[in-house]
Amino acid sequence: MISYLRNRVTTVRPIHQLAALMIFGSVLAAGTLRAQETSLSLSEAIEIGLKNNYQIQIRQLEKEQAANLNDWGVAGKYPTINLTLNNNNTYSGSKNPASFLRELSQFGTGLGPGIEANWVLFDGYRVRFTKDQLEQQERMSEISTKLAVENTIQSIIQAYYAALVQKEQLDVRMEVLDLSRDRVAYQEVRREYGQAGTFDVLQTQDAYLNDSTSYIVQLNTYENALRSLNLAMGIDVFGTNYTLTDTLTRELPAYEFEAMQTRLLANNQSILNLQMARELAHTNTLLQEATKSPTVSVRGGANYNLNKTVFGTGTFSDGNERDLGGIGSSNYSAFINLSATYNIFDGGVRRKQVENAKTGELIAQLNIEEAKRNLNLQLQNGLATFESQKELVRVTQQLADNARRNLEIAEERFRGGLINSFDYRTIQLGYINANQALLNAIYNVKLTETELIRLTGGLVR
Repeated sequence: MISYLRNRVTTVRPIHQLAALMIFGSVLAAGTLRAQETSLSLSEAIEIGLKNNYQIQIRQLEKEQAANLNDWGVAGKYPTINLTLNNNNTYSGSKNPASFLRELSQFGTGLGPGIEANWVLFDGYRVRFTKDQLEQQERMSEISTKLAVENTIQSIIQAYYAALVQKEQLDVRMEVLDLSRDRVAYQEVRREYGQAGTFDVLQTQDAYLNDSTSYIVQLNTYENALRSLNLAMGIDVFGTNYTLTDTLTRELPAYEFEAMQTRLLANNQSILNLQMARELAHTNTLLQEATKSPTVSVRGGANYNLNKTVFGTGTFSDGNERDLGGIGSSNYSAFINLSATYNIFDGGVRRKQVENAKTGELIAQLNIEEAKRNLNLQLQNGLATFESQKELVRVTQQLADNARRNLEIAEERFRGGLINSFDYRTIQLGYINANQALLNAIYNVKLTETELIRLTGGLVR
């Protein structure tokens, strides 16, 4: 394209070389930005975005956390075993003139290693319910990850199609610009032979300059759309641009409400998330009811104590001092105890907690019903919008085809002198508007189709 525009600069007349230079400069700048340009399909864009998205990475780490906690040991199934070590040190001194041992200093030290174990034998099945809760939390983290993936895919699809639309609009602008450039050259040739006046040449030059401006603006819009696509894919180097290989297909599928509704109720990630929240609420009720049951536990252990006492020097009643030495002792003990506790009164705290847990279940169920109602409405509105947009695509496609045919006929008539430059320009602008309307219609129907697929859980398998 750059070499093509360079040739254009040398072939147009000086009065409109400025427009060609402006376009050449814009394309040259765009070419510099696209120094790292590579081809990119929609599936490749989604793959890149899923790897780079921070929210997905966070959800995956949270999923790993939940999976790590989903263990019988965390639920409290196994006994706890602790090693203990006690070190006791004492000092005492006594003076008693009435005793045969008037003064005595005593040092004592003891070391006691031991092992203790505690095991809850029964607590109203709280261990089993806690394990169920951990499994449900892990599944909920998986759904949260899918929700993040779903949102990322949708944003990438929207950004990709937006860039495609801007690229096709840029192609239309380039096509019209070529026509305007040819028209300028044609009018200048006619003026040389006395068949066109300065007014006619100025009109075609104005059209060419306006089309040049529109092309530059559209080129910038396209570059912005590519940068937005980079952002959606999580790419920080915004100088990396792409040649988009997918196309805006005009062929659109037909959807049936009943089949879509069935898939929505079975696969919609928001509904699945709320259903898991309801299961968690039910498990919480079971845990609260388990507090009404007695708790039976066993506790056992063994201890070994090694003690040594040093008496030091003692003063006897006759005034003599003597080293009394010391003594050592050791003992071993073991124990196993069974205990049972049952709360007979707590001021109604457990009853209130159970009631609140059941209310939480009801709230979770109502959230599901409300979500189903809203999502069904979104599905109905989305399908209705999709059908009307499909019809709009069909109509605008016909308008665009007619506009192209009109432009071809207008080109022939203009060269034959049957229409003036004003009429030709009107038809030319109509061609631009018809193509823009068609591209916008295709883009809107693609967005609606993507939303329908998301509602029915089709973006994430």
